[in-house]
Amino acid sequence: MTAALTSADAAVAADVARRLDRPVVLVGMMGVGKSSVGRRLAQALGVGFVDADDAIEEAAQMTIPDIFAQFGEPHFRDGERRVIARLLGSELPDGAAPQVKVLATGGGAFVNPETRALILERGHAIWLDADLDTLVERTARKNNRPLLQQGNPRETLARLRDERAAAYAQAPIHVLSGNGPHQRTLGNVLNALSAHLAEHGR
Repeated sequence: MTAALTSADAAVAADVARRLDRPVVLVGMMGVGKSSVGRRLAQALGVGFVDADDAIEEAAQMTIPDIFAQFGEPHFRDGERRVIARLLGSELPDGAAPQVKVLATGGGAFVNPETRALILERGHAIWLDADLDTLVERTARKNNRPLLQQGNPRETLARLRDERAAAYAQAPIHVLSGNGPHQRTLGNVLNALSAHLAEHGR
């Protein structure tokens, strides 16, 4: 059960919900909490939530580990780009605004230049970031991460984090997700999103 928002966070959420004009897209490493925080954020804003990985599996009628195993990462990234484009309203007529929602993306989605450009154009991108120890602890809870199935998971996460940092840094909003409760991260996301909307006159 999601904990209730503090009165301060609830006020910020209500204000953000009034001003929000496009989807909020969470990007960042696997294990950083994009899905958990995203669900809480969507609930706080009163909008829908979509996990891009779930949408990809539904479209492919296969699990992500199976897609990686049978077709490889390039095939997966191409399908991921097409699904995210659809979720962000790429099929809408020119000038039509996509439905406001919260979208959590897979760890490698924002690294793909085409997918990144699409997210930056059609959404408010938020980079959820965390230190390596937090990522190692959280990813150890699940065994469905194809990129962590070979070698030392900590070394893999450290390498991926370093390789992807420059891409993630192109997101205009950057929020640290510590090892505390996701509710605290949610408050930080709401405040950062509010400041971003104000900065851009929304």
